[in-house]
Amino acid sequence: MSNPDAAVFQRLGGRLPEIASLWKGDGLQAAVLVALTEESVPRVILGRRAQHLRLHPGEIAFPGGKREPEDQSHWSTALREAHEEIGLEPALVRPLGEMPVFLTRSEFQVHPCVAVVPAKFDMVVDPTEMESAFLVPLEDFARKENYRLEEMTGQHGMQMVPHYQIGKDNIWGMTATVLAQLVNLALDARLDLEKN
Repeated sequence: MSNPDAAVFQRLGGRLPEIASLWKGDGLQAAVLVALTEESVPRVILGRRAQHLRLHPGEIAFPGGKREPEDQSHWSTALREAHEEIGLEPALVRPLGEMPVFLTRSEFQVHPCVAVVPAKFDMVVDPTEMESAFLVPLEDFARKENYRLEEMTGQHGMQMVPHYQIGKDNIWGMTATVLAQLVNLALDARLDLEKN
């Protein structure tokens, strides 16, 4: 690999579970693509969800969405959705592995699929899905000054929820949890996900 920071991707590839991602069961299921750019300082692709969406309008999220009947695997869902939402061609995506399934406050089981993508590609945002899409250096999510845990009450009682303040954006919930887990694995950030 020509990337000077190949160690990040090698570390992730070695620490993420093997890809065994056929859909099983039923219920509310979804997958997201945690796409890292192949460059000396990897960036992560994020988007702002369109304001008219019923679930999580205006929130910062990874490209992704719910499982469709034709989707055979977590990856087929994540790749299809990333292609629809930001124009990322599936052929440009190199899978690294999957992170643990996450249960959202809207009761979706979300499967984060971590992959490497080219540093430059034609990003075309679908306004019916995303208001905008952008790239943030992965190392920004390892900085403790950008990170905090907040006590929040949800359907399952009180819990500590990760939040990132990146510029004017508050990134929280599942997206922030996955990012914190990711930098703990990739950059040994040692962010606490359980308590202040």
